[in-house]
Amino acid sequence: MTKIASPLKTGTTDHEPDAADDGLEPEFKPLTAEQAQAWRQNNPMASPWHVLFLQAGVGVFLALMTGWFTGEYRLAASSAWGTVAVVIPAVVFVRALSRQMRRTQPGAALAGLFIWELVKIVLTVALLLVAPKVISDLSWFALVAGFVVTMKVYWLAMALGWMQRKSKPTIF
Repeated sequence: MTKIASPLKTGTTDHEPDAADDGLEPEFKPLTAEQAQAWRQNNPMASPWHVLFLQAGVGVFLALMTGWFTGEYRLAASSAWGTVAVVIPAVVFVRALSRQMRRTQPGAALAGLFIWELVKIVLTVALLLVAPKVISDLSWFALVAGFVVTMKVYWLAMALGWMQRKSKPTIF
């Protein structure tokens, strides 16, 4: 079989063939115990509780700023209820999943994930439906704004986590 030099490679073509030359995936090489331990230290597991605290903090800040800038209690309360509709179901979900992770059967754990996600969605919808009964003169615009801003904190938490990991040296 004749080898054709790739136009992207420079130099001689008498190199040792690798998996990329044959169109195959490179061989999987497991980490040693020391490498795995170093990887765990450099890449700690992110806690979902940190995200929840960040969401709650951003929601409270948004409600306070809404009340301060507009001077209207109803807008601040509506915004705060949007935050409640995100944070309370997420707390229930994270608490349930922390117990669920102790299961040894993968099928049961996956079924639990789907069930608790459904519970979270139903609880969120229920909180949104009772909002007009809880807050007199509800502003749906402020409620949705609080809801969306609080939901988008996931992106902020992900970015902050990425920046923290980016600053740490890696072993590979």
